[in-house]
Amino acid sequence: MAFYQNWAAQFKTYNRNIKLSFMANIITQIGLGIFMVIYNFYIRKLGYAESVNGQVIAMTSLATAIILVPAGLISDRYGRKKVFFFGILISGVILLLRSIFADQGVLITLAFISGLTMAFLQVSGIPWLAENSIAEQRVNLFSLHFALMTAANVVGTLLGGGLTDLFSLFVSDLNSIRFTLIIGAVIYLIGIFPTTKFTELPKPKFKPTEKKTATISWKSDGLKLIVLFAIAQLLIGFGAGLVIPYLNLYFADRFSATTTSIGLIISMGQAATALAMFIGPQVVKKVGDVKAVVYLQLASLPFLLLTAYTEHLWLAAIGFLFRQALMNAGNPIQMSLMMSKVNDSMKGLANSVNQMVFNLGWAFMGPVSTGIVVKYGSYWGYAYVFTITAGLYLIGSTYFFLVFRGFTVKKEPSASAKIS
Repeated sequence: MAFYQNWAAQFKTYNRNIKLSFMANIITQIGLGIFMVIYNFYIRKLGYAESVNGQVIAMTSLATAIILVPAGLISDRYGRKKVFFFGILISGVILLLRSIFADQGVLITLAFISGLTMAFLQVSGIPWLAENSIAEQRVNLFSLHFALMTAANVVGTLLGGGLTDLFSLFVSDLNSIRFTLIIGAVIYLIGIFPTTKFTELPKPKFKPTEKKTATISWKSDGLKLIVLFAIAQLLIGFGAGLVIPYLNLYFADRFSATTTSIGLIISMGQAATALAMFIGPQVVKKVGDVKAVVYLQLASLPFLLLTAYTEHLWLAAIGFLFRQALMNAGNPIQMSLMMSKVNDSMKGLANSVNQMVFNLGWAFMGPVSTGIVVKYGSYWGYAYVFTITAGLYLIGSTYFFLVFRGFTVKKEPSASAKIS
């Protein structure tokens, strides 16, 4: 009860913009969860080779990586509200088109465009929350944000698997997947409505007498911090890009799991992640921000290796659940640390660079992952890519600790970000 009351009290301190943002994210994540859990199977049912799935993932991530920095700058300059609105609108339409078309070239092109449009949402979410809060709120705020997004994705994942199996009783397997994808895209588009109620914040301004020196100071320090955070995220992104996009295929290939059971397993992993988000702030209180991130990431590695080498579905599911929860529990803490160190005028850029390097990992490693699995098969292929991922996670966590161990989150005065 005390735990619930503490988080309820935290939620009451958040302004209207944050609450509307939660609503928009929940709706879009349900739609995206439905779409993403079965889209790989859509490619397969169309009769394309496994490499096409790798190309789709790679092109989506590459497009996102290319546009993220410009998107961050646009978000900083023209406001988060416009970026949210048009980002959801255009990316939702692209999801609908991806659900309908079947030509390989068109699918890859739409995947690229999808990566471009969704990038605008990726770069705006965290800066929007940061601008509407103060430093003391952010670890809990970001944890709740990621938890709600993950929980919504759980609902979407369950619906995706369940709806596909339900529709398959009445129509062909291909059409059952297609109908489910369309439903996911429509739900995603509904998320546009809360964004119309956002209240844009006034941009921070320097006094004329101090503008020049202040700008030079925070820009040089800010850019250095952005690069340091980006290196850490690049290492993690390369590891994640090997396995995360193909987890549904892993369970299908190695264990011949059905779409419903795959949806259930993945949704359980997301549910575990959502719960783990609430543990993060408690770990921060005991060991500090940086150690909390490192400890949580390192704790996930044994479970990643368990998933890599087990031949039993239930052990693979357990390994997946704990890896998913522990590895992702540190994300809100890391985001809070970065947002507390970067000036408001560079928050969009900081988040976009962070997301860009992570997506570069997915873009480059997607084809590598599918190539290894095709060459070595469903057991050793996935064992190799999971093991490589574990090594990259270890290097990334070690780097993060060595570089950021002296960092602390400074307190901020209560800002004008409080909007009722």
